[in-house]
Amino acid sequence: MIEIRARPLTATAFAPFGDVLNCDGAPDRVINAGLCGRFHDRAQVDVSDGRVGISLFRSALRQLPYQLDLIERHPLGSQAFIPMSMDAFLVVVADDDLTPRAFVTAPGEAINFHRGTWHGVLTPLSGPGLFAVIDRIGDGANLQEHHFSSPYRVIMG
Repeated sequence: MIEIRARPLTATAFAPFGDVLNCDGAPDRVINAGLCGRFHDRAQVDVSDGRVGISLFRSALRQLPYQLDLIERHPLGSQAFIPMSMDAFLVVVADDDLTPRAFVTAPGEAINFHRGTWHGVLTPLSGPGLFAVIDRIGDGANLQEHHFSSPYRVIMG
């Protein structure tokens, strides 16, 4: 089994695959009589047709090392995973060559996969495993899966 090391998620390393959503730096805007900072337009929601939907996902907790045997992509729209707790989660992505890379989010970070990005399934490492997911709702084949003939082993590191 081939090992891949999960690295801390950074906007630069993740840029080819999607957007990192966090509250780093100063807010872009201050609203609500100065009591709320708005970190504006942090991800590009991209749907070819249909509509944008917000769903809630509850996923089983996983642990490292993690056996990676499946990735998927959504050719008709982007997909954002927004944890509803301050718990980190594992993010796996791959280029078109299907070679996976792994990242671990910081507590409170979310991600948005670009349309057509190969990615692992929702993989919470602790907490309730509850996420808001923003993605395309509509007709058409918007899910492609790839099963690895030899799984990968994701370790911290």
